[in-house]
Amino acid sequence: MTNSLTGLLRQRPYRQLWVARTVSQWGDAFNTVALVLLVYSLTGSGLGVSGVVVAEIVPVLALAPVAGALVDRLPRVRVMIAADLLRAALAFALPFVDGSVAAVYAIAVGLSAGAVFFNPAAQSVLPAIVRERELVAANSGLWTAAVISQIVLAPLAGIVVATLGYTWAFWINAASYVLSALVLGRLEVPTVPAPVSARPWYAQARDGVAAITGDRLLRALAGAQFLAALSAGATGALLVVLAREHLRLGAEDYGLLLGAIGVGAATGPLFLSRLTDDPRRARYVLGPFVLRAAVDAILATVTGLVSAMAALVAYGLATSTGAVTFNSLLQAETPERVRGRVFAGFDVLWQTGRLLSLLLGGLLADLVGIRAVYYLGAILLLAAAAAGSAGLRATEFNRPDPPTP
Repeated sequence: MTNSLTGLLRQRPYRQLWVARTVSQWGDAFNTVALVLLVYSLTGSGLGVSGVVVAEIVPVLALAPVAGALVDRLPRVRVMIAADLLRAALAFALPFVDGSVAAVYAIAVGLSAGAVFFNPAAQSVLPAIVRERELVAANSGLWTAAVISQIVLAPLAGIVVATLGYTWAFWINAASYVLSALVLGRLEVPTVPAPVSARPWYAQARDGVAAITGDRLLRALAGAQFLAALSAGATGALLVVLAREHLRLGAEDYGLLLGAIGVGAATGPLFLSRLTDDPRRARYVLGPFVLRAAVDAILATVTGLVSAMAALVAYGLATSTGAVTFNSLLQAETPERVRGRVFAGFDVLWQTGRLLSLLLGGLLADLVGIRAVYYLGAILLLAAAAAGSAGLRATEFNRPDPPTP
């Protein structure tokens, strides 16, 4: 059994998936920075920039049921390649319409739509190319590469935009998708999805919902996911408000807070893969919810840059390790034939909760203050841990590892 990232990277299928997703993340780092700067230059308003976030969320809510059914019906690697090529074409076209706000938003929606198909396919492929006991290390490697790419390349993207303009940033993103598609073209997945009947997509989507609601653990994890999203949407977006109104920090200090989160997020999975290779350990799945709740409460209570940065390092660590263990458990528990639909369903839950949190969190901050948002966020995260714990306690985990792929 190989349960280290170094060992996994020696395995060709995982190495190909890791390279494809990491290269794609490089391009995403450039696109994220350039797109926000472009929209702000065109609209001159924070509301305009918020529209980019909405453009990312709406396709998930609209297309995830279709995407999940498609991912379970077609070869998943081909779905990923098609999504990459679509996004490459859209990213390449962006510089030609960068004078129109409507066109930029439309392409942002298209890029997000591509991700709606790519992400559940990628999540579904991973359990087919690694063992169950390798899932934690495999997800840790993917997560760490993504976070480090964002930390390192986001400043570089700003420099590229400032010196060379938006065109090169968007074309770097397009090239990353093409390279990802080329790498995925050589990926051979040992197992294939079970045959799916040619029923309408909405009937197949209902099967995905039934798979979640009919399984006690998946149902509990879905509840935990939604509660966590209700917390994270507002607390993440309103960190700048907390920094200015409660912590009394300047703009330059806000950058340090984001850096602290990045440090924790990058290092968390590396420590996690040394602590456990079991995706079914409750303390590692639910502990991050409790730690994040503690951080939210601390941030709403303390003042001062150093204490806030220390808390946010812990927040980044909890966020990253929680994402890795949660996804690993979900991959281990979800039947092969419905993985695409289940992951698409969890995406819908996350984005729905995030959207509601953004709307209600801003209103709550205006009515009773930003500290209340963070205290409520802590309560929601504790509720998420409790919901997940109920499902874990009710499920027997003394199962043997599945056969080697």
